[in-house]
Amino acid sequence: MKFRTIIIVVFLIGLNTVVFSQSGLQKKADKLFNKFAFVEAAKTYHELIEKGDNITHATRQLADSYAYMRNPDSAAVYYKLAVQQENLPKEYYYKYAQALRGTKDYEASRLWMKRFKDAGGTIEEAKILNDDNFLSSIFNAKPQYTLSPVNFNSKFSDFGAYEQDGKIYYASAIHESAAIKHVYGWNEEPFLDIYAKEKSSTDSLVPHKLRLKGAINSIYHEGPLTISQDGKTMYFSRNNFTEKTLGKDDNGTTHLKIYKAALVEDEWTNIEELPFNSDTYSNGHPALNHNGSRLYFTSDMPGGFGGSDIYYVDISDDDTFGEPQNLGDRVNTDKNEMFPFLNDEDALFFSSHGHLGLGLLDIFGTAADSGGIITNAINLGIPINSSKDDFSFFMNNDGVTGYIASNRGGGLGSDDIYEFKKTPLLNVEGIVSDSQTNTPIENAEIKLFSIDNRIITTLKTDENGFYNIQIDRDTNYKIIASKDNYKENGETFTSSNIENTITAITINLKLNPLSNIVESPVKLNQIYFDFNKSNIRADAAQQLDNLIYKLQNTYPNMTIRIESHTDVRGSNDFNDELSKDRAKATYIYLISNGIEPSRIKAYEGFGKRLLSNNCDGTVRCTEEQHQLNRRTQFIVVKTE
Repeated sequence: MKFRTIIIVVFLIGLNTVVFSQSGLQKKADKLFNKFAFVEAAKTYHELIEKGDNITHATRQLADSYAYMRNPDSAAVYYKLAVQQENLPKEYYYKYAQALRGTKDYEASRLWMKRFKDAGGTIEEAKILNDDNFLSSIFNAKPQYTLSPVNFNSKFSDFGAYEQDGKIYYASAIHESAAIKHVYGWNEEPFLDIYAKEKSSTDSLVPHKLRLKGAINSIYHEGPLTISQDGKTMYFSRNNFTEKTLGKDDNGTTHLKIYKAALVEDEWTNIEELPFNSDTYSNGHPALNHNGSRLYFTSDMPGGFGGSDIYYVDISDDDTFGEPQNLGDRVNTDKNEMFPFLNDEDALFFSSHGHLGLGLLDIFGTAADSGGIITNAINLGIPINSSKDDFSFFMNNDGVTGYIASNRGGGLGSDDIYEFKKTPLLNVEGIVSDSQTNTPIENAEIKLFSIDNRIITTLKTDENGFYNIQIDRDTNYKIIASKDNYKENGETFTSSNIENTITAITINLKLNPLSNIVESPVKLNQIYFDFNKSNIRADAAQQLDNLIYKLQNTYPNMTIRIESHTDVRGSNDFNDELSKDRAKATYIYLISNGIEPSRIKAYEGFGKRLLSNNCDGTVRCTEEQHQLNRRTQFIVVKTE
């Protein structure tokens, strides 16, 4: 969104140039550049280079033009030529490094960033040193979001999607007329207006019908916006324009201001300028906190950390505003921070060019302490962020859906709106209890293993025997519970093929007291089953008859528990049911042949979670090896 850089009106024209004799064509090019007409300026600088007219100056200006147009691919080409020039201001090393980052050439970007620092430029060495680790963590992390473009994008800039009461509000440069007479010189697109569409509507885009009614839109830029919870008050960005007057500072620059509007009979009206605006700097990108008591915004007012910073003002009950407060160096850097947004938990999200990112603007979330003080900015990773500009984050109250905007490749226009869906975090949780009394076991040790027996984490159960562990999706695990004077117990499980709406897998674990576990002098042999079958085979019936004899004659006071299993083949759900059927078939056989039901404390199926060998699907196994997993075991609970 080329308009987003108007907030950075600390304009550097002339600061990094040397004095050259000027031809008429160069004067034309520089005049266009100084007027923010970068498209036409670039064309004219190309003409200068083709004519061989002051190539040194034209190359630098052309690179800057592409950088301002947020085109790092072209900017990198001309910065590469510029950095070969003599007497080059060191800032061009930094500009080249940033352009290279926008093309995903991170290694070269780090080299030129170091060159900038070695030449006396100000940059934290830690940012250079930590960059490789940062990129590795970003690209190796499992993406938590999926993106899809919305169906109301246009070939022009679209951004700032904001959803409320079934409507999606957004800023767009789309124009209903084929003959566009009034364009913005920066990118030669129409000026931005605010639009609104019903979220449920699938109708084709009809711009003039979606353009917001009322006095919001002018002939200049509007957007983005924020709306109060009751839907009656809107705050929005606009060029310094009142009625028919376009305000400018002493240098002829028009800045952004924040305005307030009220909803009256389905139209936004009663436009008011906020009192902390100024003709000499920009305020924009308003964002309300959850209860509407604080307004966050972007500004390049004097006294900040550099570039544009994020500020807030408190709103009192009588709708008056406090003094703007800078959010501090946990959020703001010496570069540009903008597009604040607060979700319904008042967690801040914003875009930054100064924190470690993947390219140009990246989107960050924040972590705060118990007092609400922001302690850290967290890059949201891919696919939310790319090597291009990613900004204008919005999250619905469900915490899993929302919108961003980006000028990444593959879109319809210069900036496009993308809807995101976040995959919620997944936990494994449960209660560890005594198998005899069913009372919860406090401080039982829980160990979570990868399927190759690597310990992932260890923790203790709480006073209610409860544990909770965050896990990855589409992964196989093993979990084991243990406690002094108990026999440890565990299960294997998988987080694969689980709906994204599910946020927890429940695995309750029972532990047998060691005082009740006595080794039987006679071995209780396990029985086996055919593949995908639960009927008692002849060899299994023989083993069960032997067990019945021991229970009736040798150990008349023994109680047991039946545990049945499957091999790894088949789905979890299928094998869970199959193992339960095997346990039930074993139970029915025993009680049908004279064993009192009270002597069988439980009969349970564990599916394929507790294999007796390594036939877990990752290695080739024989049928005989699979057979060893299709079993029912008999656990002695108590004996004399």
